[in-house]
Amino acid sequence: MRTLYQVDAFTTTPFTGNPAGVVLAADGLTDTQMQLVARELNNSETAFVLPADGPDHDVRVRFFTPTTEVPTCGHATVAAHYARAVEHGLAPCTLVQKTGGGLLQRVDVRVEGDRVRIGMHQGPAEFGPELDRAQVGRVLRALGAAPADLAGGGPVQVVSTGHSKVLVGLRDPAAVDALRPDPAALVEVGREVGSNGFFVFALTGGDSGPLTWSRMFAPAIGIPEDPVTGNGHGPLGAYLVRHGLAPAPGGRLAFTGRQGVAMGRPGEVQVSVEPDGDGRPSVSISGDAAVVFRAEVPVVGPVELVLSPGCP
Repeated sequence: MRTLYQVDAFTTTPFTGNPAGVVLAADGLTDTQMQLVARELNNSETAFVLPADGPDHDVRVRFFTPTTEVPTCGHATVAAHYARAVEHGLAPCTLVQKTGGGLLQRVDVRVEGDRVRIGMHQGPAEFGPELDRAQVGRVLRALGAAPADLAGGGPVQVVSTGHSKVLVGLRDPAAVDALRPDPAALVEVGREVGSNGFFVFALTGGDSGPLTWSRMFAPAIGIPEDPVTGNGHGPLGAYLVRHGLAPAPGGRLAFTGRQGVAMGRPGEVQVSVEPDGDGRPSVSISGDAAVVFRAEVPVVGPVELVLSPGCP
């Protein structure tokens, strides 16, 4: 029997934010069993918590979409360590997690009364190519957008803080919410530009509340749309600083990003950008979470079903 949590990340309200499965004490499970659990839960990602296998980290976490393993995941990291904090009564602490992709990431467990918030250090951003005009046109068509929907000031560009995203800035939140993507076309253009995820955002223009409004699509890895994306907001923070799209004195920026409204699962991500020793944007994200359920489940391989001749 394994302990399974369903956790909604980047929210304090169950049934909003981004749901993730978390299997605690997942050591002994095969890759096939992990993939079967992720497929059964059908969340965008499920996290499997494993003991450390070296002195440079405290815990390992592997992340599976319904169809494949991915190197890291922001909302499932929040969910995994929130579930660990609830299950084990963790005090405030900082730890290092090693992901299935071999990344070492600092995670902060912050406890304020009965509220637990999880922070995740994503590290320096890597800026990929800026898409050319023809590629931008194909991306917009695949998203169901028009050239007039583009915002000025920043390119369409591949950016990564561990799991790359194509960042697409649109003119306003209404244009973001109006998108009707073509999944097959997104898969095709994703192969061309070298990224499976398309993170589409707009600046809100408001003086208070969230700075950005976004949606994220990754059909190539089994995620038609992700409600609230930690590994999208991290690259977005670095992108805003790099291209001067938000005030960032000394390369520092802190903001709240809102996502999931179009899916009926709103949530918010807190993003912090600081320059690293080489002057590159280094990103951390944090968020709340809420437990939807906890269960003890058996994890086995496929079972051959033998039917009786009829009902008793």
